[in-house]
Amino acid sequence: MIVLDASVLIAHLDERDPHHDRAKRLLADSGAEPLGASTISLAETLVAPTRAGRLADATAALARLEVIELSLGEDASTRLARLRADTGRKLPDCCVLCAAQDSQGAIASFDSALINAAADLGLATIG
Repeated sequence: MIVLDASVLIAHLDERDPHHDRAKRLLADSGAEPLGASTISLAETLVAPTRAGRLADATAALARLEVIELSLGEDASTRLARLRADTGRKLPDCCVLCAAQDSQGAIASFDSALINAAADLGLATIG
């Protein structure tokens, strides 16, 4: 499982994003590895397309990628609080970390601080 941060998905959907080509390569190179994203990461990804009246296009693009929505477990509030306290990362990043822990997946992100936090937690990273 590759757990996608919103930075990768946003870049993939927006041709003007400076990381667009990098996101396309990363997703193309994922092969048969399942792709997932936390509910919060998906919501972040869909904000700009929603504002632009392109929500249906964006959700269709995510469906073509077969991105699985990774919901957080019942104990998510305490786990997220611990991740926030331990890493100093904001809650959306903690949702990515939590989803990777739950799925035993590698985190794909263009956010170096998130990649560093994941590595500090012993999580695999891509990006």
